[in-house]
Parts: sequence; structure tokens; C-alpha cells
Amino acid sequence: MNFDLADLRAFVTVADLGSFRAASATLHISQPALSRRVDKLEQALGFRLLERTTRRVELNAMGRNFIPKARHVLNELESALLGMTDLSDRLRGQVSVACIPSAVGNFLADVVRKFHQAYPRIHVRLLDETASEILLAVARSEADFGVSYLGTQEPDLEFEALLEERFVLACRPEHPLARRRQVTWAELAEYECVTLAPGSGNRMLIDQGLSAVAARPAWTCEVRHVPALVSLIEAGIGIGAVPAHAVPANHPAGLVSVPLVEPEIVRTIGITRLRGRPLAPAAQAFHDLLVASYGRTAQKARKKR
Repeated sequence: MNFDLADLRAFVTVADLGSFRAASATLHISQPALSRRVDKLEQALGFRLLERTTRRVELNAMGRNFIPKARHVLNELESALLGMTDLSDRLRGQVSVACIPSAVGNFLADVVRKFHQAYPRIHVRLLDETASEILLAVARSEADFGVSYLGTQEPDLEFEALLEERFVLACRPEHPLARRRQVTWAELAEYECVTLAPGSGNRMLIDQGLSAVAARPAWTCEVRHVPALVSLIEAGIGIGAVPAHAVPANHPAGLVSVPLVEPEIVRTIGITRLRGRPLAPAAQAFHDLLVASYGRTAQKARKKR
């Protein structure tokens, strides 16, 4: 048959993204060139695989039957090449990971470094988004998988826990609460506080956890992402509740973290991916490296319960 692996990859990418425009951007080729590759594959097979509408491109019955076979061929070849050490430094490709911004420095940077050492020509694309936007990116196949704390209730997604982290009070070292062993949420009402905006996943977890607390913090400033919240606290705008890993022990600005209690609010960081769809080998290699680095934390936490 007169088609090649580039034609197969073009078809799979269009099917995953539902758009020739998005697929051409992902593959770094023009839309006409992408269309020619898909047309060449369809002509070689003798039947159409895609139905094109004004809004979206969808698989037809033949396409739905053929795409698992196409994925299998591509994945088998990539797996074979990844397993050959002398070829790993020549492999090209891309892994796309949607992640909450606080995960970039706290979890993913070290994994990206190790992955780049093993596969220097495979590009890693980090999409730092809100938790809800990560779910959409994974559901639309705009990312191979996501790293977030939402997704456990989504029927089309799988959630694999990596680690748990509690919310702590972050403040400057001269603040009156900085030397406390623990602080209640109710006590925050006595001080100027900054927080994450309503609608964000972290704010939702906090609001749910404080639903039975009578004296609640009065927020004076709101931002969307944890790194921005930490910056406000560093600047002395106020104190705030953040995930524990956002304030490491050696924080460069000297910020202090104090456990928050009554209640203790915890979020579980994990990997979100489409249910029933295997990852491409490069994405699976990145996934496995991430799990090897942080999955043991989740296993230890489960054993303690």
C-alpha cells in the first residue's frame, strides 16, 4: 500500500484533535500538506476515514474501526525505538502535559530535566492551566495527560494519585503567626488575607472545607494561580492559605509555612488521562518517570491510613 508512517500520524492527530488547523499546528506542517497526507492514506486504503463538517472533523464508522490499528502501529514502532539506547538521542517528537502552575516548579521541573537527559530531541510542552482547563485539555486530546487535583469524578477520565499535600498558612517571618506550631482557619479572620479567586479548583476545596466554620477569613485580594498568591504574600500584601509544596523549607524569600487545622484541608495531586486510551510511548515514558519520582509518596500515604 502506498502510504507511510507520516500519513498514519497525520490521521491519528486529526482524529484526536478534531481539527485540521490544530493538528497542523501540533505537527508543524501546513494544513494543505496535512490534508494531502490524510487523502493519501484514504486513497491507499480505498475508503474514507473522516467526515468533515464546517465546525469539526469526526471519525466515520471505518475511521473508528481503523484508528486502534493505526495507534498500535505507531506505538509499537515508537516503543521499539525508545528501547534502543543508541537511538534514543536521535528520536524526535513531543509530549504535552497540562499541569497546574504550582506543579511546574514543585514536581515537574526535575522530571523534565531527567526526561531531557534520556531523550534530548523529544520536546516537552507544559500547558500551565487551571484545574478545570486541564480537564478540558485532556478530554480534547490537547494534552497527553494532566497533572492536577481534579478529575476523580469524571466518567471519561482516569485519575492516578501521586501525592497528598495539605493547605498551610504562608506568611513572612516577622508576622505574629510565623512562630506558631499550628493555626486554625478561624484565627485568620483577625488578619489581612489574600486568596485564590472564586471558581478556581483550590478555592473550591477551601470553601468546601470551611463550610462549617463560623469565623472565616476575610479576603482582601484575589488571584487565579498559586504562584501569584505566593508573590503577594512575599510582598507583604497579606497572609494566605496555600498548598504545602508552594512554600518549601528553603524558600528564597524566607516565607514561613504553618499547618492549618480545624479543619485540615488536603488536596491529592495526580495524573488525569483519557479512560481506555493508551498513551503514546514517549508520553508513557514521561508518565512512568513522573510516577517513579512521586508515586511512592502516594503509596506511603495510603499505607498509613
